[in-house]
This record gives sequence, C-alpha cells and structure tokens, in this order.
Amino acid sequence: MAEIKYEIKETIGVLSENIKGWSKELNLISWNDREAKFDVRDWAPNHEKMGKGVTLSRDELVKLRKVLNGMDL
Repeated sequence: MAEIKYEIKETIGVLSENIKGWSKELNLISWNDREAKFDVRDWAPNHEKMGKGVTLSRDELVKLRKVLNGMDL
C-alpha cells in the first residue's frame, strides 16, 4: 500500500475530543504535495494516525457554510 503524504498547513479548530485522546478537527491540509484543502477528520494525539474524513475545496466549504447557516437548529 502506498504511503500517504500530508502536511497540516493550518489547524482551524478542534470540534470534539474523545476519551482516548483522539480529536475531530478542521484543518487546512496538503495531501501528497497537492494544493491544500479543508479537511474534517479524527486525529490521534500528535497527528501520528488518522481516521476517515472528508476533504473540501474552498468553494465546497463556502457552500457547506451556507447550508449550515440555513438550518434551523
């Protein structure tokens, strides 16, 4: 299996943390030396392991923000 290269360019915010110390974060990440994108996923302490997540372009993040702002919570 090919190794995935990533660089966290900016940590935008921690959304939650579980009892094992893993945290769900919104970060700006460059995957395999590509342009950085917004990413939401679970991370182990020190970012040595990661869970499945979702990666969004800036345009997708803007659209998601509009959708969330339109929700009646």
